[in-house]
Amino acid sequence: MIEALLLVPLFTALLCGLARSERTIYVLSAAGSTVTALVAFPCCYQALSGPPLHRGPWYLDPLSALFVLVIVVITLLVSVYSVQYLQHDRREGEVNVKDLRYYHVLLHLFALCMLLVVVVDSLGLMWIAVEGTTLISAFLVGFYKKGEAIEASWKYLIICSVGITLALLGIVLLYASSMAALGEGADTLDWSALRAVADQLDPALVKVAFIFIVVGLGTKAGLAPMHTWLPDAHSQSPTPISALLSAVLLNCAMYGVLRVHILAQAAVPGFSSSLLTFFGLLSVAIATAFLLTSRDLKRFLAFSSVEHMGIIALGFGIGGPLAVLGALFHVVAHSLTKTLMFFGAGNVIQRYRTREMREIKGVGRTMPATASLLVLGGAAIAGSPPFAIFIGELLITAGALASGEYLVAGLFIALMAIIFAAMTYRVLGMVSGRPQEGVPAGELGALRLIPMLVLAAAILMLGVLLPSALGDALGSVAELFEVII
Repeated sequence: MIEALLLVPLFTALLCGLARSERTIYVLSAAGSTVTALVAFPCCYQALSGPPLHRGPWYLDPLSALFVLVIVVITLLVSVYSVQYLQHDRREGEVNVKDLRYYHVLLHLFALCMLLVVVVDSLGLMWIAVEGTTLISAFLVGFYKKGEAIEASWKYLIICSVGITLALLGIVLLYASSMAALGEGADTLDWSALRAVADQLDPALVKVAFIFIVVGLGTKAGLAPMHTWLPDAHSQSPTPISALLSAVLLNCAMYGVLRVHILAQAAVPGFSSSLLTFFGLLSVAIATAFLLTSRDLKRFLAFSSVEHMGIIALGFGIGGPLAVLGALFHVVAHSLTKTLMFFGAGNVIQRYRTREMREIKGVGRTMPATASLLVLGGAAIAGSPPFAIFIGELLITAGALASGEYLVAGLFIALMAIIFAAMTYRVLGMVSGRPQEGVPAGELGALRLIPMLVLAAAILMLGVLLPSALGDALGSVAELFEVII
């Protein structure tokens, strides 16, 4: 089943590359994403409810399964949303059929590489897959082939390549730390083998290895101060790709950090937690400053991603049942909510032909459905109850208080209050007022509203009533961090 999970996006990319008509490309892309999701669900169910699926190079445990589900669900929604988004670009003359073929081939190869990151057993193979996501997504960042887009693509490629080079050094040091326990066998970098001897790893080498890995993969995850590629890449990418970068790619890099964090906690208790707490708080603080000053809508959402990846890192750094559960819940909540926000931003930017929030007024009058979903998403991403992100932030705060981290909890609450005010002010400022002359009224298509409605319903449902299946799944994942929920 894991091989099928990887083969479907590969064949979808090949078929999209061979397709000749615009309609065929869209149908193949959406169908391929649907089949990928259908294949993923039974695999993930087995991994969440039983022992890990481990065969050959593949390894699927509860942590992997959680990230697989996020990848396939968001990719499916992006495939559906992309149809009318790209049709609008086609009418405007910004893309042609060749560009559409190119976009969908890269989209599914991107999904393939992200799935590879989370289903391989070897940390070395995981690193290769992370590098693959960088190479493929760099072309998607520069998709429009304009000067700013190409510059953002190069900046993204260079900064992230430096980051994952540092991560590679960390993996080499981790390999060295395991030689006394595992020798020089081919499976020395396998997660399953390393976890079995985690308490026997060389503590000094593990410390240095984790520093390189958290800085290296943290660059790709958007943790501050290594986040500098992220605002440019998000602002220049096609908006559906911005959603994938924010909601899925950042998670894949964080997944690698968490794998090594689990090992480091056994080898050197407390060291990796302190680093994650530091980078988490720093990311939230830096994002807060930029959220107060950003004027570009997509850059604004990009800095929100820096904030939320910091929140996730903070939750795992604090540790304990409440904080870990909150961080895991936040992975899901942020992915769904940020995708909704980028979809709403895509509608608004194509209608108003600008990303400057000062020039976007009266969305409630020109696009009432988009405006309603944008307000809902804005309230959710700001951490308002009863939405899913509020639950994650509440659990992390409670976890910090339960662990005696009163200063961390106080700083976190203060920063969340500032971010709530900034997010609310920006979103309501765009929705209210009168639109500028020349801005036509009406939605840009009913099909692109469907994934937005699905996302809105999901984040509201998760905030009001946590499904027992998801609760059980998060509990299974938390056990990997030696936390019993």
